[in-house]
This record gives sequence, C-alpha cells and structure tokens, in this order.
Amino acid sequence: MPRIPVKLVSWEEITEWSWGLAKVIEKSGYVPDVVIAIARGGYVPARLLCDFLGIENLLSIQSQHWTEAAKKGERAIIKFDYSVDLTEYRALLVDDIIDTGESVILAKEHISNSWRPKDLKIAALQWISSVAKIKPDFYYMEVKEWVWFQYPWTRLEDVTQFLKRIIESSYREEGRVSWTLEDLNKKFIEWYDIAVGGRYIAEAIEVLAKRGLLKAINGSYIYTATTM
Repeated sequence: MPRIPVKLVSWEEITEWSWGLAKVIEKSGYVPDVVIAIARGGYVPARLLCDFLGIENLLSIQSQHWTEAAKKGERAIIKFDYSVDLTEYRALLVDDIIDTGESVILAKEHISNSWRPKDLKIAALQWISSVAKIKPDFYYMEVKEWVWFQYPWTRLEDVTQFLKRIIESSYREEGRVSWTLEDLNKKFIEWYDIAVGGRYIAEAIEVLAKRGLLKAINGSYIYTATTM
C-alpha cells in the first residue's frame, strides 16, 4: 500500500473536468463578470473557465496554505495584497481543489471585505467533503476520502518534495545514505503508487543536488545530510 494516496492527473483530465465545471456553473444560471484565480493552483482551471464561459476579466489572489506537497502549513496567508474595486461585478473565485478549505475561506473573506464584489461564489474542480471546512458553490467532483491530486502544473515540484521525503525517511528508519536512479524510481512507485516518468525523477534529483541534499559519486547519489 502506498504511504500517501496520490491521484496522478493528466492535462486531458483537467480540460474535461474544467469543461464539466463550466457546465455546472452555466446550468445554475450564475453569470460571473470576473473570474478570480487562487494562485497558484487555480490559474489553469480559472483560465479554462474564462474560455468555456466566455468571460473576459481574469484576476488572481495568492492565498497559500500547503507549503509542501501533501504536508499542511501552519496557516493560510494572503501574499502580495493589492486593492481592486469590484463593486459592480459578480465574481467567481476559482481553485483547483478544496481540501481543508482554509485558503479559500481566507481569500473569500479578503475579497468580500476589500474588493467588495456585487456577488461572490466559489468554484473548484475537486471538493474533499470529508475534511473541507467549506462547501463550494460549484464543483465538478466530490471526493469523500482524502487523496493528494498530483496536478500537471506541480509535477516537478511535488516529485522533488516526495523524493526528499523518501530519502530523509529512509535515512531515519534504515540508515540508508546511497541511492541509484533505479532505486529512487522503484521507491517512488512503492511509496506513491504512481509513475511520473523518468525525466521528472532525474530532474528532481538534480534539484535536490543543487540544494545540497544529494551528491553524485560514482553513479550513485549520497544523502549529504549525514556528513554535514
């Protein structure tokens, strides 16, 4: 069994889910004047919704909670605050997924209080109903058991963090310090039950090497924290 349940999401699925979400919104009769993407995960779904719903105005707000893949940060925060007058606009706030919902709640409160839209509704591709503190007005898919959706726009970022977790945990649990590319590929599939492709694993190793976590020696990668 994988240590963390992960769903590998394709670009094709994102397009289909966004199309389905657009139809849900359309059927409701709600017609937004502006779409607001929650950065960073909401960018792609928000842009697709603009296309599928024929909406010209697109803004973004960075409300951030997950600081590491599948590992929750302490609290949601608004980054790079700025002011927009939306008093004459019906707004649609879009994120990729609502899990705890804390980043969405914070963004909604901030927009309502500071940007003051005429109306504000929330849309997401996925809603994890078992853990979310808020239910979106529109969603394409209800997820009843928590899973980490590995979206294509965070693939290298997530793979890098997942590999870091494998390497550090294996050192703590087994004292392991040396890895080959094949070892890491096998361990990645064992832990997460997904195959992301060799180039992502190889590039993630290079990223970890640049950060000083790994060092290439004679065809193997050594966990450098043991010598620091």
